[in-house]
Amino acid sequence: MYLAALSACDETDSNFMHKLDQAVAILRSSRPTAMNLFWALDHQMNGIREFDGNVKAKIQLMLDLAGEIAAEELESCRLIGEHGVGLIESISQAKSGETVNILTHCNAGWLACVDYGTATAPIYLAHDNGIKVHVWVDETRPRNQGARLTAWELGQHGVPHTIVADNVGGHLMQHDMVDMVITGSDRTVYTGDVANKIGTYLKALAAQDNSVPFYVALPSSTFDWENTDGVAQIPIEQRDESEVKNIIGLNEGEIRSVLLAPETSAAANYAFDVTPSRLVTALITERGICSANESGVLGLFPEKSDQVK
Repeated sequence: MYLAALSACDETDSNFMHKLDQAVAILRSSRPTAMNLFWALDHQMNGIREFDGNVKAKIQLMLDLAGEIAAEELESCRLIGEHGVGLIESISQAKSGETVNILTHCNAGWLACVDYGTATAPIYLAHDNGIKVHVWVDETRPRNQGARLTAWELGQHGVPHTIVADNVGGHLMQHDMVDMVITGSDRTVYTGDVANKIGTYLKALAAQDNSVPFYVALPSSTFDWENTDGVAQIPIEQRDESEVKNIIGLNEGEIRSVLLAPETSAAANYAFDVTPSRLVTALITERGICSANESGVLGLFPEKSDQVK
Protein backbone atom coordinates (compact mmCIF):
# COMPACT_ATOMS: atom_id res chain seq x y z
CA MET A 1 0.00 0.00 0.00
CA TYR A 2 2.93 2.33 0.63
CA LEU A 3 4.27 1.53 -2.85
CA ALA A 4 0.80 2.22 -4.25
CA ALA A 5 0.82 5.57 -2.49
CA LEU A 6 4.25 6.40 -3.94
CA SER A 7 3.08 5.55 -7.45
CA ALA A 8 0.12 7.95 -7.04
CA CYS A 9 2.17 10.80 -5.57
CA ASP A 10 1.57 13.17 -8.52
CA GLU A 11 -2.21 12.82 -8.38
CA THR A 12 -4.70 15.25 -6.90
CA ASP A 13 -6.11 14.28 -3.53
CA SER A 14 -9.29 12.75 -4.98
CA ASN A 15 -7.36 10.83 -7.63
CA PHE A 16 -4.82 9.76 -5.00
CA MET A 17 -7.53 8.20 -2.86
CA HIS A 18 -9.06 6.57 -5.95
CA LYS A 19 -5.69 4.99 -6.78
CA LEU A 20 -5.40 3.65 -3.24
CA ASP A 21 -8.90 2.18 -3.42
CA GLN A 22 -7.91 0.44 -6.66
CA ALA A 23 -4.82 -0.99 -4.99
CA VAL A 24 -6.94 -2.24 -2.08
CA ALA A 25 -9.32 -3.99 -4.48
CA ILE A 26 -6.43 -5.72 -6.27
CA LEU A 27 -4.77 -6.83 -3.04
CA ARG A 28 -8.02 -8.06 -1.49
CA SER A 29 -8.76 -10.18 -4.56
CA SER A 30 -5.24 -11.63 -4.58
CA ARG A 31 -5.67 -13.65 -1.37
CA PRO A 32 -9.39 -14.17 -0.62
CA THR A 33 -8.72 -16.62 2.23
CA ALA A 34 -6.16 -14.56 4.17
CA MET A 35 -7.78 -12.54 6.96
CA ASN A 36 -4.60 -10.72 8.05
CA LEU A 37 -4.44 -9.08 4.62
CA PHE A 38 -7.92 -7.59 4.99
CA TRP A 39 -7.16 -6.47 8.54
CA ALA A 40 -3.98 -4.69 7.43
CA LEU A 41 -5.66 -3.02 4.45
CA ASP A 42 -8.54 -1.80 6.64
CA HIS A 43 -6.07 -0.52 9.24
CA GLN A 44 -4.23 1.56 6.66
CA MET A 45 -7.25 2.88 4.80
CA ASN A 46 -9.12 3.80 7.99
CA GLY A 47 -6.05 5.74 9.10
CA ILE A 48 -5.78 7.57 5.78
CA ARG A 49 -9.48 8.48 5.65
CA GLU A 50 -9.38 9.91 9.16
CA PHE A 51 -6.29 11.99 8.35
CA ASP A 52 -6.57 15.60 7.22
CA GLY A 53 -3.41 16.27 5.25
CA ASN A 54 -2.05 16.70 1.75
CA VAL A 55 -0.88 13.91 -0.54
CA LYS A 56 2.73 14.11 0.65
CA ALA A 57 1.65 13.80 4.27
CA LYS A 58 -0.66 10.89 3.42
CA ILE A 59 2.21 9.02 1.76
CA GLN A 60 4.27 9.42 4.92
CA LEU A 61 1.30 8.30 7.01
CA MET A 62 0.95 5.18 4.86
CA LEU A 63 4.57 4.29 5.64
CA ASP A 64 4.05 5.02 9.34
CA LEU A 65 0.95 2.83 9.43
CA ALA A 66 2.85 0.00 7.74
CA GLY A 67 5.49 0.31 10.46
CA GLU A 68 2.79 0.17 13.14
CA ILE A 69 1.38 -3.02 11.62
CA ALA A 70 4.81 -4.65 11.51
CA ALA A 71 5.55 -3.69 15.11
CA GLU A 72 2.17 -4.96 16.32
CA GLU A 73 2.56 -8.28 14.52
CA LEU A 74 6.10 -8.67 15.83
CA GLU A 75 4.91 -8.27 19.40
CA SER A 76 1.98 -10.63 18.80
CA CYS A 77 4.34 -13.30 17.46
CA ARG A 78 6.70 -12.84 20.40
CA LEU A 79 3.82 -13.32 22.82
CA ILE A 80 2.58 -16.38 20.94
CA GLY A 81 6.02 -17.83 21.59
CA GLU A 82 5.86 -16.94 25.29
CA HIS A 83 2.46 -18.59 25.69
CA GLY A 84 3.16 -21.61 23.50
CA VAL A 85 6.58 -22.59 24.83
CA GLY A 86 5.00 -24.00 27.99
CA LEU A 87 3.25 -26.66 25.91
CA ILE A 88 6.59 -27.87 24.56
CA GLU A 89 8.18 -27.65 28.00
CA SER A 90 5.45 -29.82 29.51
CA ILE A 91 6.01 -32.55 26.92
CA SER A 92 9.77 -32.32 27.48
CA GLN A 93 9.29 -32.81 31.22
CA ALA A 94 6.95 -35.76 30.61
CA LYS A 95 9.64 -37.31 28.41
CA SER A 96 12.34 -36.70 31.04
CA GLY A 97 14.13 -34.22 28.82
CA GLU A 98 14.15 -36.35 25.70
CA THR A 99 13.66 -34.63 22.36
CA VAL A 100 10.20 -33.21 21.65
CA ASN A 101 9.19 -34.03 18.07
CA ILE A 102 7.00 -31.39 16.46
CA LEU A 103 5.27 -31.58 13.08
CA THR A 104 4.69 -28.39 11.09
CA HIS A 105 2.86 -27.69 7.85
CA CYS A 106 3.61 -24.92 5.34
CA ASN A 107 5.49 -21.80 6.47
CA ALA A 108 4.34 -19.82 9.48
CA GLY A 109 7.78 -18.53 10.39
CA TRP A 110 9.58 -15.24 10.30
CA LEU A 111 9.58 -15.12 6.49
CA ALA A 112 5.78 -15.20 6.49
CA CYS A 113 5.29 -13.12 9.63
CA VAL A 114 7.66 -10.85 11.55
CA ASP A 115 10.87 -11.99 13.31
CA TYR A 116 9.40 -14.90 15.30
CA GLY A 117 6.66 -16.29 13.11
CA THR A 118 3.50 -17.77 14.60
CA ALA A 119 3.75 -21.59 14.67
CA THR A 120 7.54 -21.38 14.90
CA ALA A 121 7.67 -18.83 17.74
CA PRO A 122 7.24 -21.43 20.53
CA ILE A 123 9.74 -23.72 18.78
CA TYR A 124 12.43 -21.06 18.57
CA LEU A 125 11.92 -20.08 22.20
CA ALA A 126 12.03 -23.71 23.36
CA HIS A 127 15.26 -24.25 21.45
CA ASP A 128 16.76 -21.04 22.86
CA ASN A 129 15.77 -22.16 26.38
CA GLY A 130 17.72 -25.40 25.99
CA ILE A 131 14.76 -27.70 25.42
CA LYS A 132 15.60 -30.46 22.97
CA VAL A 133 13.32 -30.16 19.95
CA HIS A 134 13.21 -31.72 16.51
CA VAL A 135 10.86 -30.55 13.78
CA TRP A 136 9.30 -32.70 11.09
CA VAL A 137 8.88 -30.25 8.21
CA ASP A 138 6.13 -31.08 5.72
CA GLU A 139 7.31 -30.24 2.21
CA THR A 140 3.85 -28.69 1.63
CA ARG A 141 2.98 -29.31 -1.98
CA PRO A 142 2.41 -27.75 -4.38
CA ARG A 143 4.40 -24.61 -3.47
CA ASN A 144 6.80 -26.45 -1.15
CA GLN A 145 6.90 -23.67 1.45
CA GLY A 146 7.98 -26.14 4.11
CA ALA A 147 10.95 -27.49 2.19
CA ARG A 148 11.94 -24.14 0.71
CA LEU A 149 11.22 -21.74 3.58
CA THR A 150 10.57 -23.40 6.95
CA ALA A 151 13.53 -25.76 6.64
CA TRP A 152 15.80 -22.85 5.69
CA GLU A 153 14.59 -20.79 8.66
CA LEU A 154 15.06 -23.63 11.13
CA GLY A 155 18.53 -24.27 9.76
CA GLN A 156 19.45 -20.61 10.16
CA HIS A 157 18.34 -20.78 13.80
CA GLY A 158 20.12 -24.09 14.45
CA VAL A 159 16.94 -26.06 15.16
CA PRO A 160 17.23 -29.79 14.31
CA HIS A 161 14.74 -30.69 11.59
CA THR A 162 13.89 -33.22 8.90
CA ILE A 163 11.95 -32.56 5.70
CA VAL A 164 9.26 -35.14 4.90
CA ALA A 165 6.78 -35.60 2.08
CA ASP A 166 3.32 -34.31 2.94
CA ASN A 167 1.81 -37.79 3.26
CA VAL A 168 4.36 -39.04 5.78
CA GLY A 169 2.77 -37.30 8.79
CA GLY A 170 0.19 -39.99 9.49
CA HIS A 171 2.84 -42.70 9.43
CA LEU A 172 5.02 -40.77 11.86
CA MET A 173 2.11 -40.32 14.26
CA GLN A 174 1.18 -44.01 14.09
CA HIS A 175 4.70 -44.90 15.21
CA ASP A 176 4.82 -42.40 18.12
CA MET A 177 7.32 -40.19 16.32
CA VAL A 178 5.31 -36.97 16.73
CA ASP A 179 4.60 -35.43 20.14
CA MET A 180 2.62 -32.43 18.91
CA VAL A 181 1.52 -30.60 15.77
CA ILE A 182 1.72 -26.81 15.47
CA THR A 183 0.43 -24.99 12.40
CA GLY A 184 -0.37 -21.41 11.55
CA SER A 185 -3.63 -20.10 10.14
CA ASP A 186 -4.74 -17.84 7.29
CA ARG A 187 -8.21 -17.35 8.77
CA THR A 188 -9.91 -18.70 11.89
CA VAL A 189 -13.58 -18.06 12.57
CA TYR A 190 -14.31 -17.12 16.18
CA THR A 191 -16.09 -20.45 16.69
CA GLY A 192 -12.77 -22.25 16.15
CA ASP A 193 -12.69 -23.58 12.58
CA VAL A 194 -9.25 -23.01 11.07
CA ALA A 195 -8.32 -22.33 7.43
CA ASN A 196 -4.71 -23.09 6.65
CA LYS A 197 -2.57 -24.40 3.80
CA ILE A 198 -4.08 -27.35 1.95
CA GLY A 199 -3.30 -30.60 3.75
CA THR A 200 -3.71 -29.22 7.26
CA TYR A 201 -7.09 -30.93 7.67
CA LEU A 202 -5.54 -34.32 6.91
CA LYS A 203 -2.83 -33.73 9.54
CA ALA A 204 -5.52 -32.88 12.09
CA LEU A 205 -7.43 -36.07 11.30
CA ALA A 206 -4.28 -38.15 11.70
CA ALA A 207 -3.44 -36.35 14.93
CA GLN A 208 -6.85 -37.08 16.43
CA ASP A 209 -6.68 -40.74 15.40
CA ASN A 210 -3.32 -41.08 17.13
CA SER A 211 -4.04 -38.90 20.20
CA VAL A 212 -1.46 -36.30 19.17
CA PRO A 213 -2.27 -32.73 20.31
CA PHE A 214 -2.95 -30.38 17.40
CA TYR A 215 -2.32 -26.68 18.07
CA VAL A 216 -2.88 -23.64 15.89
CA ALA A 217 -0.85 -20.47 16.51
CA LEU A 218 -2.31 -17.19 15.29
CA PRO A 219 -2.41 -13.47 16.09
CA SER A 220 -5.82 -11.91 16.67
CA SER A 221 -5.59 -10.22 13.25
CA THR A 222 -6.27 -13.68 11.78
CA PHE A 223 -9.68 -14.07 13.45
CA ASP A 224 -12.82 -13.75 11.36
CA TRP A 225 -15.36 -12.12 13.67
CA GLU A 226 -18.25 -12.30 11.18
CA ASN A 227 -18.52 -15.95 10.14
CA THR A 228 -19.25 -18.99 12.28
CA ASP A 229 -18.91 -21.98 9.94
CA GLY A 230 -15.44 -22.22 8.46
CA VAL A 231 -16.19 -25.07 6.07
CA ALA A 232 -19.23 -23.37 4.57
CA GLN A 233 -18.25 -19.70 4.80
CA ILE A 234 -14.49 -19.27 4.37
CA PRO A 235 -13.61 -18.65 0.71
CA ILE A 236 -10.92 -21.02 -0.53
CA GLU A 237 -8.42 -19.58 -2.98
CA GLN A 238 -7.89 -21.63 -6.13
CA ARG A 239 -4.58 -21.06 -7.85
CA ASP A 240 -3.17 -21.79 -11.30
CA GLU A 241 -2.87 -25.47 -12.24
CA SER A 242 0.76 -24.97 -13.28
CA GLU A 243 1.78 -25.02 -9.60
CA VAL A 244 0.52 -28.60 -9.34
CA LYS A 245 1.80 -29.82 -12.71
CA ASN A 246 5.24 -28.23 -12.40
CA ILE A 247 7.89 -28.06 -9.71
CA ILE A 248 10.45 -25.28 -9.32
CA GLY A 249 13.95 -25.94 -8.03
CA LEU A 250 17.64 -25.22 -8.31
CA ASN A 251 19.45 -26.95 -11.16
CA GLU A 252 23.13 -26.24 -11.86
CA GLY A 253 22.89 -22.85 -10.24
CA GLU A 254 19.68 -21.78 -11.97
CA ILE A 255 16.06 -21.76 -10.81
CA ARG A 256 14.12 -23.91 -13.24
CA SER A 257 10.60 -25.26 -13.66
CA VAL A 258 10.11 -28.93 -14.51
CA LEU A 259 6.89 -30.49 -15.77
CA LEU A 260 5.73 -33.39 -13.57
CA ALA A 261 2.48 -34.38 -15.27
CA PRO A 262 1.08 -34.88 -18.77
CA GLU A 263 0.60 -31.50 -20.42
CA THR A 264 -2.93 -32.43 -21.45
CA SER A 265 -4.11 -33.43 -17.96
CA ALA A 266 -6.19 -30.97 -15.98
CA ALA A 267 -5.14 -30.14 -12.41
CA ALA A 268 -7.04 -28.62 -9.48
CA ASN A 269 -5.14 -26.33 -7.13
CA TYR A 270 -7.06 -25.58 -3.92
CA ALA A 271 -4.66 -23.51 -1.82
CA PHE A 272 -6.30 -24.00 1.59
CA ASP A 273 -8.58 -26.31 3.53
CA VAL A 274 -10.57 -25.92 6.73
CA THR A 275 -9.93 -27.92 9.90
CA PRO A 276 -13.11 -28.13 12.02
CA SER A 277 -12.76 -26.89 15.58
CA ARG A 278 -13.42 -30.37 17.01
CA LEU A 279 -10.00 -31.45 15.70
CA VAL A 280 -8.09 -28.51 17.22
CA THR A 281 -6.69 -29.07 20.71
CA ALA A 282 -6.26 -25.36 21.38
CA LEU A 283 -5.48 -21.99 19.80
CA ILE A 284 -2.30 -20.13 20.79
CA THR A 285 -2.72 -16.33 20.55
CA GLU A 286 -0.90 -13.26 21.79
CA ARG A 287 -3.31 -13.14 24.75
CA GLY A 288 -2.91 -16.76 25.76
CA ILE A 289 -4.12 -20.26 24.95
CA CYS A 290 -7.80 -21.04 24.56
CA SER A 291 -10.18 -23.75 23.45
CA ALA A 292 -11.12 -23.66 19.76
CA ASN A 293 -14.68 -22.55 20.32
CA GLU A 294 -16.69 -19.36 20.79
CA SER A 295 -16.48 -19.28 24.57
CA GLY A 296 -12.75 -19.90 24.53
CA VAL A 297 -11.99 -17.22 21.94
CA LEU A 298 -14.30 -14.61 23.45
CA GLY A 299 -12.84 -15.39 26.86
CA LEU A 300 -9.55 -13.99 25.56
CA PHE A 301 -11.16 -11.25 23.47
CA PRO A 302 -14.25 -10.14 25.45
CA GLU A 303 -14.37 -6.79 23.64
CA LYS A 304 -15.54 -8.69 20.53
CA SER A 305 -18.63 -10.09 22.26
CA ASP A 306 -20.92 -7.29 21.11
CA GLN A 307 -19.56 -7.49 17.56
CA VAL A 308 -20.43 -11.16 17.12
CA LYS A 309 -23.92 -11.06 18.59
